Amino acid sequence: MNRVDGKVAIVSGGARGIGGESARRLAEHGAKVIIGDVLDAEGTATATAIRDAGGEATFVHLDVTKAAAWENAVALAVKNYGGVDILLNNAGAYITKPILETTQEDFALLVAVNLEGVFLGTKICAPEMIRRAQTAAVGSAIVNISSVAGLVGSRNSPVYSMTKGGVRLFTKSTALEFAKRRVRCNSVHPGLIDTPMGNLAMTRAGTGNNEMRELFAKSHPIGRIGEPRDIAAAVVFLSSDDAAFITGAEFAVDGGVTAQ
Repeated sequence: MNRVDGKVAIVSGGARGIGGESARRLAEHGAKVIIGDVLDAEGTATATAIRDAGGEATFVHLDVTKAAAWENAVALAVKNYGGVDILLNNAGAYITKPILETTQEDFALLVAVNLEGVFLGTKICAPEMIRRAQTAAVGSAIVNISSVAGLVGSRNSPVYSMTKGGVRLFTKSTALEFAKRRVRCNSVHPGLIDTPMGNLAMTRAGTGNNEMRELFAKSHPIGRIGEPRDIAAAVVFLSSDDAAFITGAEFAVDGGVTAQ
């Protein structure tokens, strides 16, 4: 189940958190991984850890807002591993401010990373993914990391919610455009996950971290905060041949928050 043997994946924001765990899990299941991030030291360490565990991984500096950086990542994937079969658009920025306090610079940053980054990754990786899909058993796969804030509104981070809602609909449009070219595209919508970004969300009220963690854990019907492995499991499934008939779908991995 969920094998991705011999496939080549590009993971943006792959140095740590959800991206790092997804890169590790993809490698464990047989994929060769290009880890892209602006965090060079952490990304290099993640790639090294994957290789030390017997997997195949290469780190590349990747600013997702730069087309040339994406082109370099694709060229490296082709040179090192022969192509690209899986794209995980995971890199993201988070700013927690109400609308009246959000500056134009804040807005531009969130749009550049969360929306333009996903657009550029898709546009630049797609030709190689389409080429590889023609001879693959079930084609290629794009997985976009959105958020529960892309499914429902957010009091604390409205512009972040705007961008993640955009990722949700761009995913569906991508799925429709590429379906006959054998490239599937789905979105994953994490709830609160125990990552640096998740910790930022938990401390936004200025309350002690432990107190906020307990409060947020109780707000989840499942009774806990999510872990990166929870999201990585969904990523591996959607990237695998087991998800061959799934495209344009949205997967809420949120401990039941959006079911309330």
